[in-house]
Amino acid sequence: MALDRLDDPDHPVYSMGQAAELLGVTPAFLRNLDAAGLLSPGRSDGGHRRYSRHQLDRVVELRRLADQGHTLVSAAEILDLRADLDGERARHAATTRERDEAVRDRDAALDERDTARRERDRARDERDSARRAGRGGDVGG
Repeated sequence: MALDRLDDPDHPVYSMGQAAELLGVTPAFLRNLDAAGLLSPGRSDGGHRRYSRHQLDRVVELRRLADQGHTLVSAAEILDLRADLDGERARHAATTRERDEAVRDRDAALDERDTARRERDRARDERDSARRAGRGGDVGG
């Protein structure tokens, strides 16, 4: 449904003017980010730039890092590295969860195997006891 896209933080819904006003920057600043390849806004059917919420967040972070003395290029690299690190952390967490689940499954299987072996051994002991008892009864009869 078309309205679902409004909840999508990656859907480009803000015009350049709206984005500039919301962020307190000039449209020229946003155009410069686009020209430098540091931000790639979507385009409307008419070719006008459209920004998503994630892109607005990126502009805020670029501006914050620039205000701290970073160049925009280094600020973009910092954000990209942070995103990469977040992605790696998420993959590591997922892999850890999968490993932990596999360990639990293995341990459960080992427990089942051990239980089956104990039951088998108990049944053999009972069988052997019954055979011995049967032989003892035949010898005395």
